[in-house]
Amino acid sequence: MAQIKYKRIMIAVSGNALLGEKESGIDLNAVRQLAEQIKSVYTQHVQIVVSVGGKNIFKSAKAYKEGFDRTTADYIEMMATVMNGLTLQDELEKMGIPTRMQSALQMPAVAESFIRRKAIRHMEKGRVVILCAGTGVPFVTQDAGSALHALELHCDILMRTTKVNGVYESDPEKNPEAKRFETLNFKDAIEIGDLKIIDTAALSMASENDLPILVFALFRDDNLMQAVSGEHVGTLIANDVETKLV
Repeated sequence: MAQIKYKRIMIAVSGNALLGEKESGIDLNAVRQLAEQIKSVYTQHVQIVVSVGGKNIFKSAKAYKEGFDRTTADYIEMMATVMNGLTLQDELEKMGIPTRMQSALQMPAVAESFIRRKAIRHMEKGRVVILCAGTGVPFVTQDAGSALHALELHCDILMRTTKVNGVYESDPEKNPEAKRFETLNFKDAIEIGDLKIIDTAALSMASENDLPILVFALFRDDNLMQAVSGEHVGTLIANDVETKLV
């Protein structure tokens, strides 16, 4: 059995991570890879809660710029997260992993309502909890909602998954010479202000409540297992670390 550092984790999976090779929609191969990564740490008795985004199906910010009412657009994206959550739930249960999906919007036909104590009890009983519909209110990003739920559920760490392996000093797709931060102090992360990987509201909330955030590429080797073991993957953002580039 691997040496586990984090016993209860929040995994924030963006909708874009579920695109896989597609331009929009859900790539079942990507969902299957995600489920396999989760299974690998679940078997090590890690308690897991997953927050899913919905931008692979509907991007509220883009719709807002094109004339949608912002509140309406945000609610549509929340409902898109339910579709992603159901797809992930199906894959996990095919692998024999018990799950419970909870929604911040009332959808009793497909998900429980989000109840903090109930979610904690599910994890204690060995179930993976999938959270969808964000916080149930508009104008709150997935990052901020994930940080809030991670704190409510007493998670040891918020694991923010991306397509690149961490936070870089500039966009690595535009600048191949960009260096990655191995560790990043919350104060510096907030002052930089243009990380794009994670928003300032989430960073501030996590900093004030001493919740570390790990930003890493989920679909790379066994990154999730390495992450829960405390190995150096991606970028660790915390109060008690120095900002250091690789």
